Amino acid sequence: MSRTPRFLNSLLLALALSTSFASAAENWWDAKWPTRKKIAIDTTGKGVAIAEPIGTTAVLVRLHEGVFSFMSAKEDGSDLRFVSEDGKTVLKHHVEKWDSLLNEAYVWVQLPDLKPASATSIWLYYGNTEAGAPESAKETYDANTTLVYHFADASKAGTDSSATGANAEGAPAPAAGSLVGSGLRVFGQTAIKAPAPPLGEWAPGAALTVSAWVKPSALQPNAVILSRRDGANAFILGLDNGIPFVELNKQRSSVGAPIAAGAWHHVAAVADAGSITVYVDGKSYGALTAAMPLIKGPVEIDKDTSPAATSFAGYAGEIDELQISKTARPAGFIRFAAVNQGPTADAAKLVTVGEDEASDHEEEGEIMKHLSLITDISKDLTFDGWVVIFLCTVLAIMGWIIAAGKVMYLNTIEKASAEFMKRWEKISNDLTAIDTEDDESIQNIGGSVSGKMQKLMKKSPLYQLYHLGSQEISHRMKSFRQVTFNTQEKKEAKGIAMGLSGRSIQAIKATLHGGMVREVQKLNGKLVFLTIGIAGGPYLGLLGTVIGVMITFAVIAKSGEVEVNSIAPGIAGALLATVAGLAVAIPALFIYSYLSSRIKDVVSNMETFIDEFVTKMAEHYKE
Repeated sequence: MSRTPRFLNSLLLALALSTSFASAAENWWDAKWPTRKKIAIDTTGKGVAIAEPIGTTAVLVRLHEGVFSFMSAKEDGSDLRFVSEDGKTVLKHHVEKWDSLLNEAYVWVQLPDLKPASATSIWLYYGNTEAGAPESAKETYDANTTLVYHFADASKAGTDSSATGANAEGAPAPAAGSLVGSGLRVFGQTAIKAPAPPLGEWAPGAALTVSAWVKPSALQPNAVILSRRDGANAFILGLDNGIPFVELNKQRSSVGAPIAAGAWHHVAAVADAGSITVYVDGKSYGALTAAMPLIKGPVEIDKDTSPAATSFAGYAGEIDELQISKTARPAGFIRFAAVNQGPTADAAKLVTVGEDEASDHEEEGEIMKHLSLITDISKDLTFDGWVVIFLCTVLAIMGWIIAAGKVMYLNTIEKASAEFMKRWEKISNDLTAIDTEDDESIQNIGGSVSGKMQKLMKKSPLYQLYHLGSQEISHRMKSFRQVTFNTQEKKEAKGIAMGLSGRSIQAIKATLHGGMVREVQKLNGKLVFLTIGIAGGPYLGLLGTVIGVMITFAVIAKSGEVEVNSIAPGIAGALLATVAGLAVAIPALFIYSYLSSRIKDVVSNMETFIDEFVTKMAEHYKE
């Protein structure tokens, strides 16, 4: 009685899920884009925990052939569109790199207000071959972002991707295979300049954020990553023998552990309210108490060419994703950028690209056409046919639940039996380890197992047979020991191995076979529901078909309309009941055959074990 509501609940759950999927399909942004996939940004503990505020940021979406079908998109990726979780708002984005030959792409998408400790989803739409070019790359970043260098391909090596347009002067050709697509490989010989203007001045006491990915080829003293000067005022971000630092008018930030050469690290400096904080790989590293002075000169990257910079060397190594903002970015923003853009496994946990979803508006495949036809046919199904399909659904759910439980049960006893046989092989040649009146010694196989392992082995039918046989032996030995001896005889009997008669051995063997029968009954328990599905499913379906055909012909007889269009829908609907019955029976037949084969193996192992146990017992307890 208690199982029926459970099956009905499962059926209602399946219907609810199908309804939710249908509603999700209706929330399609634009029918011209046939394919979409969900991109999840998870700043909770399930992804990468970020508790501090993040705000507006550009998230890096990495696409490769494992998560994206490049053959379905345009050759330059111009058909990509990113839509917010509401299914309506189009997000600004730009493509840093698109390689349809190597199936690799790097795309930056603006998230207007990314929350910490939350899960955010966006949609990537693609596949519209007639789509025009996406919005300008300069709109991907907020108004506070004043400089963004991706150091992409040869034509864009010094291109500023922010709205400022401060394209770099003297940038060398980018090196492939950098952190994010291409990057710069520099040797500290020539400065790369971001001109001012258009780069705006840094006002006295103004907020500022400077960040870059660096991979030093060697650890050098006072190596300059970035500098900006205006007369006596100077801002320098660099590495001193691997120690990231910020120097402002000859005042240097506190130091920490040096970074290693030959590895990528995210270095950032955030100036706000009279102090500057240095971050390394998204974590606070050092600090400097000083306010930003007025600086109007150009920004120099890789080398400080000022005559006042005699104590500084050029930076040698690789550099990528250099950004400057005229605001103090929060710690969560820095942490997000370091993880999202970084080479660690956390990047894939933070931003996850989901599976493709196809639009209902695209051309249907053969399977979808068949499903659509079945949906149309079901509209002509009679009430009796729906009752039959409901009963078949109940049989199917019942069968699958039982099959899943039986497979897990067989897996458990297989594991338990394997562990038991390891112990049995050790004591089978010498049964004195379990030759005791203490049942606890029998249960733990002479003290060889305990705790969870003993609890696991109790689920093995071989262990149950062993325990049953050992108890029978112990009972007979206990009766034998209670025979009246005089004191001298008792002392002498302690060292004598007591035997079992042939009749006792046969009795124990019969007891073991009885235990095996009970274990087989447990193994075969509830399989009758699968046989009901195998035998009853087709008959239920046939019943629904016969009733449907009867009703169809009865309606035709009353109406007098003998046409194919009046007959075919009713017959097709009636046959749907037979399809439902076969859909229950065929999987149930395969599952039943599989389970029967595994159960036969377990029974064979029990029979073999009984023969071995009786043989060992007869050898040890000779009459």
